[in-house]
Amino acid sequence: MIRTRYEMAKQIYGKLGVDTDKALETLKGISISMHCWQGDDVTGFDNDGPLSGGIQTTGSYPGKARNPEELMADIDMVLSLVPGKHKINLHANYAIFEKGEFADRDKLEPKHFAKWVEFAKKRGLGLDFNPTFFSHPKAGQFTLSSPDDEIRKFWIDHGKACIRISEYFATELGQPCVMNIWIPDGYKDIPADRLSPRARFKDSLDQILSIDYDKKKVIVALESKVFGIGMESYTVGSSEFCINYAAKNGILSLMDNGHYHPTEVVSDKISSMLLFADKIALHVTRPVRWDSDHVVLFDDETREIAKEVIRNDALDRVILALDFFDASINRVAAWTIGMRNLQKSLLYALLTPNDKLKKLQNEGKFTELLMQQEELKSYPFGDIWDYFCEVNNVPVKEEWYATVSLYEEEVLLKRQ
Repeated sequence: MIRTRYEMAKQIYGKLGVDTDKALETLKGISISMHCWQGDDVTGFDNDGPLSGGIQTTGSYPGKARNPEELMADIDMVLSLVPGKHKINLHANYAIFEKGEFADRDKLEPKHFAKWVEFAKKRGLGLDFNPTFFSHPKAGQFTLSSPDDEIRKFWIDHGKACIRISEYFATELGQPCVMNIWIPDGYKDIPADRLSPRARFKDSLDQILSIDYDKKKVIVALESKVFGIGMESYTVGSSEFCINYAAKNGILSLMDNGHYHPTEVVSDKISSMLLFADKIALHVTRPVRWDSDHVVLFDDETREIAKEVIRNDALDRVILALDFFDASINRVAAWTIGMRNLQKSLLYALLTPNDKLKKLQNEGKFTELLMQQEELKSYPFGDIWDYFCEVNNVPVKEEWYATVSLYEEEVLLKRQ
């Protein structure tokens, strides 16, 4: 039945000049970096304290991963429900220590992530990485922009340690590691001096990037933010700072679509960035009122982001990752929904007759363009997606939820 529906849909799309087989082959090769922190509410394994740095996770749904083994088991469950081969995105606070061992963040070494490399190798996955500049006694109001030289040096050393760990990941796994830097530094109220914190941040980044590392193996990215809890009036790592620093220093700009003003959309920024940068990186999330990191939906903005990547032939230039954390619902289900929705959005874009629509725009045929864009919304996209799931041996439609419900009953609820 699924194959029959696919063949019918294939013919329908074919009349538009869309090759559905080619679209599915392309989608199968797109790797999404899945964030580990959805599974345990950004807690990590190196600190028992509360979240800090403008980050807030709400909800207390049962089944949160409490240790590396549980988190890895949950990741395995998600990957069994998502088509294709992907990457895992780690934060530095997910270091795994042997019994009785501990290293503070400025002293982290590759060996503290050896179990993650072993996990990735067995599954043929890549790893991406993020220094963790929050949820730490020395991550108060400032980290890399701190006026306290001792505090700033601690976090500079952490950034350097993370580059070495990222290079270890890339070497061991045979694929580049994206290392993304984001800091939660800023002021709650209007500052008297905006320049000095940014000058210190710039100097800190310069020092981190001064170490010798293989730039083909480690792809450093810098992520901006418009505001956060406790830094409502001023953010050191603003969009202008991060874009300019990245451009001048040969690293990537990373855009999180929850890190801008409510009327700004990342989908509109991608084309501009691609004109001036070889590559960019994205954290795909869903802001609601503010940077609340809701589960990614198959919604207008996610589809528009995917369209910009596909129609600009930029799959090899845009690095895709997810970033959300919802503790109010089943965490494994949240991961699965978000991953599948980004893949659906990419498929939707791949099934769009982009050349035809561009031609209509260039010829000024805006009535026909609007008509075609709207008619495409009711094309049999779902039949193509179902077939993609089936041929990649993952559940079709909502069938995956039964697996997650059973996993909740047999595994997650017993963690209480």
